[in-house]
Amino acid sequence: MDSFPRTIVGGVSVSRMIIGTNWFLGYSHTSRAKDKFIKEYQTREHITDILKVFLQNGIDTIMSPMPTPVLANAIKDAENQVGRPMILVVTPSFNITAGGEPDMEPEKIFDQVANLGASFCFPHQCVTDALADRTTGTIRKMDLYVKMIRERGMIPGLSTHMPEAIIYADKTGLDAESYTQLYNSLGFLMQVEADWIMKTIQKAKKPVMVIKPLAGGRILPPVGLAFVWNTIRDEDMVTIGTTTPDEAKEVIEISRSYLEHRMVKIELQKTRSKKSLIR
Repeated sequence: MDSFPRTIVGGVSVSRMIIGTNWFLGYSHTSRAKDKFIKEYQTREHITDILKVFLQNGIDTIMSPMPTPVLANAIKDAENQVGRPMILVVTPSFNITAGGEPDMEPEKIFDQVANLGASFCFPHQCVTDALADRTTGTIRKMDLYVKMIRERGMIPGLSTHMPEAIIYADKTGLDAESYTQLYNSLGFLMQVEADWIMKTIQKAKKPVMVIKPLAGGRILPPVGLAFVWNTIRDEDMVTIGTTTPDEAKEVIEISRSYLEHRMVKIELQKTRSKKSLIR
């Protein structure tokens, strides 16, 4: 079984490439039609086949919102077939104001995440960024939530799209072992320019899990991965989702090549207009 570079988050060894799940669950950031296609295409068997490619290449860490039954079963299938457990990073959302849905109270959600066997629990961006207070430079109530996460035996972190959240967490000494942060060369969904996000990541006191490195499929993998791998630190990670086993193999090989400082060895797509470039 191949290995892949690893880093330490909260005392746990995790692969520096993290399996993203938007392309399993139907979050295309493109259109409702594309979301529908993903949901119809990604069966338990399809997802299992993709996860097996990652596991066989030493990539055993996966990030997901509360997993659907299909995804949860696919994770178990891949673990059993490859003989290697997966490290689960869950990014749940929950009530942050009174009067919300009873089933979405923080305590109930954290219990569910713990029962999934998650190693890490990172409150989702819709929670973190809603509580980030630019006036006081704090993330309101987050100290209470990370305490609840610790009490359930999980490692807390923050999922955010807002670079200030990382700075506030660092300055206030929040008990968060890692942060997720949007980062891609296109600036897709990012709140400020890429060079500002770059600096935020490089100055962070904790390891950062980069998300959307290919801008939801808008950037070619060799281009998007070259940017992120060469501008983050050795302790940081890249989260990337794929739709097929072949896509998983491609992004793994591309990433290995950049990390090993060698030329990418993948077969390029061919069209009639590129015939004169073949040699």
